[in-house]
Amino acid sequence: MNTERVVRVWDPMVRLFHWSLVLAFTVAYLTEDDWLSLHTWAGYTIIGLVAFRLLWGVVGSRYARFADFVRGPRPVAEYLKQIVGGHPPRFLGHNPAGGAMVIALLIALLATTATGLAVYGAGEFSGPLAGLLAGVGPVWAEVFEEVHEFFANFTLFLVVLHVAGVLLASIQHRENLVRAMVTGLKKVD
Repeated sequence: MNTERVVRVWDPMVRLFHWSLVLAFTVAYLTEDDWLSLHTWAGYTIIGLVAFRLLWGVVGSRYARFADFVRGPRPVAEYLKQIVGGHPPRFLGHNPAGGAMVIALLIALLATTATGLAVYGAGEFSGPLAGLLAGVGPVWAEVFEEVHEFFANFTLFLVVLHVAGVLLASIQHRENLVRAMVTGLKKVD
């Protein structure tokens, strides 16, 4: 008889946000130079998704709220030491390192999209910043583009770290965290 108890940790809005962001960032990253219209719409989608997540982090379900998983540097560092030691405690929601990664990714995505809007306004004379940046000249347009590419690549680096952290936590805690982000369910110890 299976007596394992499961609890819904990730609500449908968190899961929809997560997988939509995966899709939108992938499209934006892969279309950077070739399909400007698709790249732009993927960027706008990311802005909307991040805005939603910021709101949902305040008013959403228990495990979606920033208050549930955002910790200071000391608990994050302590948790990272426990990971290296091979015996980190298990959390139903985000662990301290995962919470820090959520914040880092949101900041990186905001920086990427803000600089993308600057590139679009200064280089293409389009978008919401066009009126403000259309006359800055090609040098500034190039600067914005370089900064945008840096933040896009930095965000990709964070994504790789995030996936590695998810895989490591899945192994250390013997649970499939990817499946949990699909179903929303996690086993209760």
